[in-house]
Amino acid sequence: MTVTIYDVAREAGVSMATVSRVVNNNPNVKPQTRKKVYEAIERLGYRPNAVARGLASKKTTTVGVVIPDISNSTFAEIARGIEDIANMYHYNIILCNADKKKEKEIRVINTLLEKQVDGLLFMGGTVTDEHIQAFQSAAVPIVLCATSDEKGTYPSVDIDHEAAAFDAVNTLIRHGHKEIAMISGTLQDPANGYARFQGYKKALEAAGMEYQEDLVRIGNYRYESGVEAMKYFLGLKKRPSAIFAATDEMAIGAIHSIQDEGLKVPDDFSIISVDNIRMASMVRPQLTTVAQPMYDLGAVAMRLLTKLMKKENVENPRVILPHETILRLSVSHAG
Repeated sequence: MTVTIYDVAREAGVSMATVSRVVNNNPNVKPQTRKKVYEAIERLGYRPNAVARGLASKKTTTVGVVIPDISNSTFAEIARGIEDIANMYHYNIILCNADKKKEKEIRVINTLLEKQVDGLLFMGGTVTDEHIQAFQSAAVPIVLCATSDEKGTYPSVDIDHEAAAFDAVNTLIRHGHKEIAMISGTLQDPANGYARFQGYKKALEAAGMEYQEDLVRIGNYRYESGVEAMKYFLGLKKRPSAIFAATDEMAIGAIHSIQDEGLKVPDDFSIISVDNIRMASMVRPQLTTVAQPMYDLGAVAMRLLTKLMKKENVENPRVILPHETILRLSVSHAG
């Protein structure tokens, strides 16, 4: 049978209100009384009802996290940062995968809000008008992680994706490359895909190089689209000497496509990308990439959310974390 707060109170010889105060860490309980209640809880195997406690306090100490693609190692690392800080501040996490589908993201957001979470973290997806509409119905704080909304309405933690892409392409330019192709993410994603595309174009422009539409292929951030995009570049009469991929996964796909044709990286093609997932240092040759601080993105976003949930002062609700170029072995000087 389920042990109730009434059973604990009777066992300890105190009132149910006293048991409630002990369970909720109320300081207004004598040490000897607290000890008696804890001993009764242990003897009976009592577990406080989190739902009932949440109804009474109007707090569930639960945070909802919407992740666009749980198979993507970038988001897995961000989620680790979120969970570590959540544990530090005694919050539980409900993690929901949305499979990069807008309709599922909206449904998950509404479900989490119905479950009375104390706050919501929306990670790494495109923020559309439909998302904004769902956010506006929330009575709890919302933080965007590894993405942002165009109008800057909601607190967010991200990197400067345009600047990261600019630095990646500029690395290729400094190595003497003049024909630089791009494997881009979707241009309908303003916070990430379009921003990195703009960084590519602006780096070319700053170097006095012409933007060529036929040197851009649109992928979906995943390995397979990198393979397919590189097959297209390999089929061009005038091949590029270097490739900028918007994500490491697409870059690794491009490397394998090149190797399948008996060609070499970086001898025949230099490759650079953005993210610095674990596989970037495992693939051969090791991938030169612009690293975004994935763990920190999650950790800082969760800390920002805890401040908002506790109604603490937040000086800067839109945080931009620094990126860093990691030089490895996939880029060499143009021949």
